[in-house]
Amino acid sequence: MRSQISDDITFRKLEILLAYMEGGNLNAAARMLDISAVSVHRALHSLEDGMSCQLFSLQGRNLIPNDAAQVLADVSRDVVRLMADGIAATRSAAGYSADHLKIGSLYSLTTGTIPDVIIGIKLRKQELETELVLGSNADLLHKLKQNAIDAALMAVPEPDPDIESIALFEDEIFFAAPAGSPYAGMAEVDLRACADEKFVCLKDGFVTFNGFQEAFRIAGYAPSIVTRVGDIFSLMNLVGAGIGYTLLPGRVRHAFGDKVQLIPLKNDYLMRQTIGLSFLRVRERDPNLLALAAVCRMLKHRTPAG
Repeated sequence: MRSQISDDITFRKLEILLAYMEGGNLNAAARMLDISAVSVHRALHSLEDGMSCQLFSLQGRNLIPNDAAQVLADVSRDVVRLMADGIAATRSAAGYSADHLKIGSLYSLTTGTIPDVIIGIKLRKQELETELVLGSNADLLHKLKQNAIDAALMAVPEPDPDIESIALFEDEIFFAAPAGSPYAGMAEVDLRACADEKFVCLKDGFVTFNGFQEAFRIAGYAPSIVTRVGDIFSLMNLVGAGIGYTLLPGRVRHAFGDKVQLIPLKNDYLMRQTIGLSFLRVRERDPNLLALAAVCRMLKHRTPAG
């Protein structure tokens, strides 16, 4: 189908026309749009070419809009507003929103990192509403790729051409025992000496469970697992109640006061988790994600709380 609109007529040029009609001269329009007066002048003349009619008359060095220019400005105002609403509706249908940010997080980050991030976002963009979605690393990565969340604070995933990640901090894995246990006063724990103990652990998909499996692979035996749970705080409750031992990241050290003690593992089992912010690379210029990334970079060199 043959287009009835000339290539010389663009949304940007219509915005320049509106700025000129509001400002009344080239310099005022240029300041409003942060462009040069020459660019404004060129755009207005290009619009005349595209409309195939005169929009301005020259009086001295000033361009005086005629009735045709006023008609085009009135229409342009509606067209630009309608297109802006259409863009917002399209982004919303695709899972993006200018005033809403859906952040995925590991449960273990809710005691320190997440509050700091949300406070930082509010300081930068007060109008932005944040929604928190909790899950395992596998859950969050899946949701991220499905656009069900905008970004995720989790263990940095394996290299992926579709995912951009910003590392925030590294966290060490510890042996977790209830207060007063035989292990509580030890300088370090050798898992090979724990073969007769009962253990509790997270379900598959959690990055801490991956470390749990790797540690016992190094120890050379499969631990006796009493039960598996779907969040780290339920896991800590079980440890505190004496149901079993487990392995936990250092960031949850103070979550349960003195009920659960974290004891260093022997160097044979030393392992770390790299925690970071991840988002889809195609959205790296999204203003909300840029703000979130800036907040996370500010927190990067802080010791994780909680």
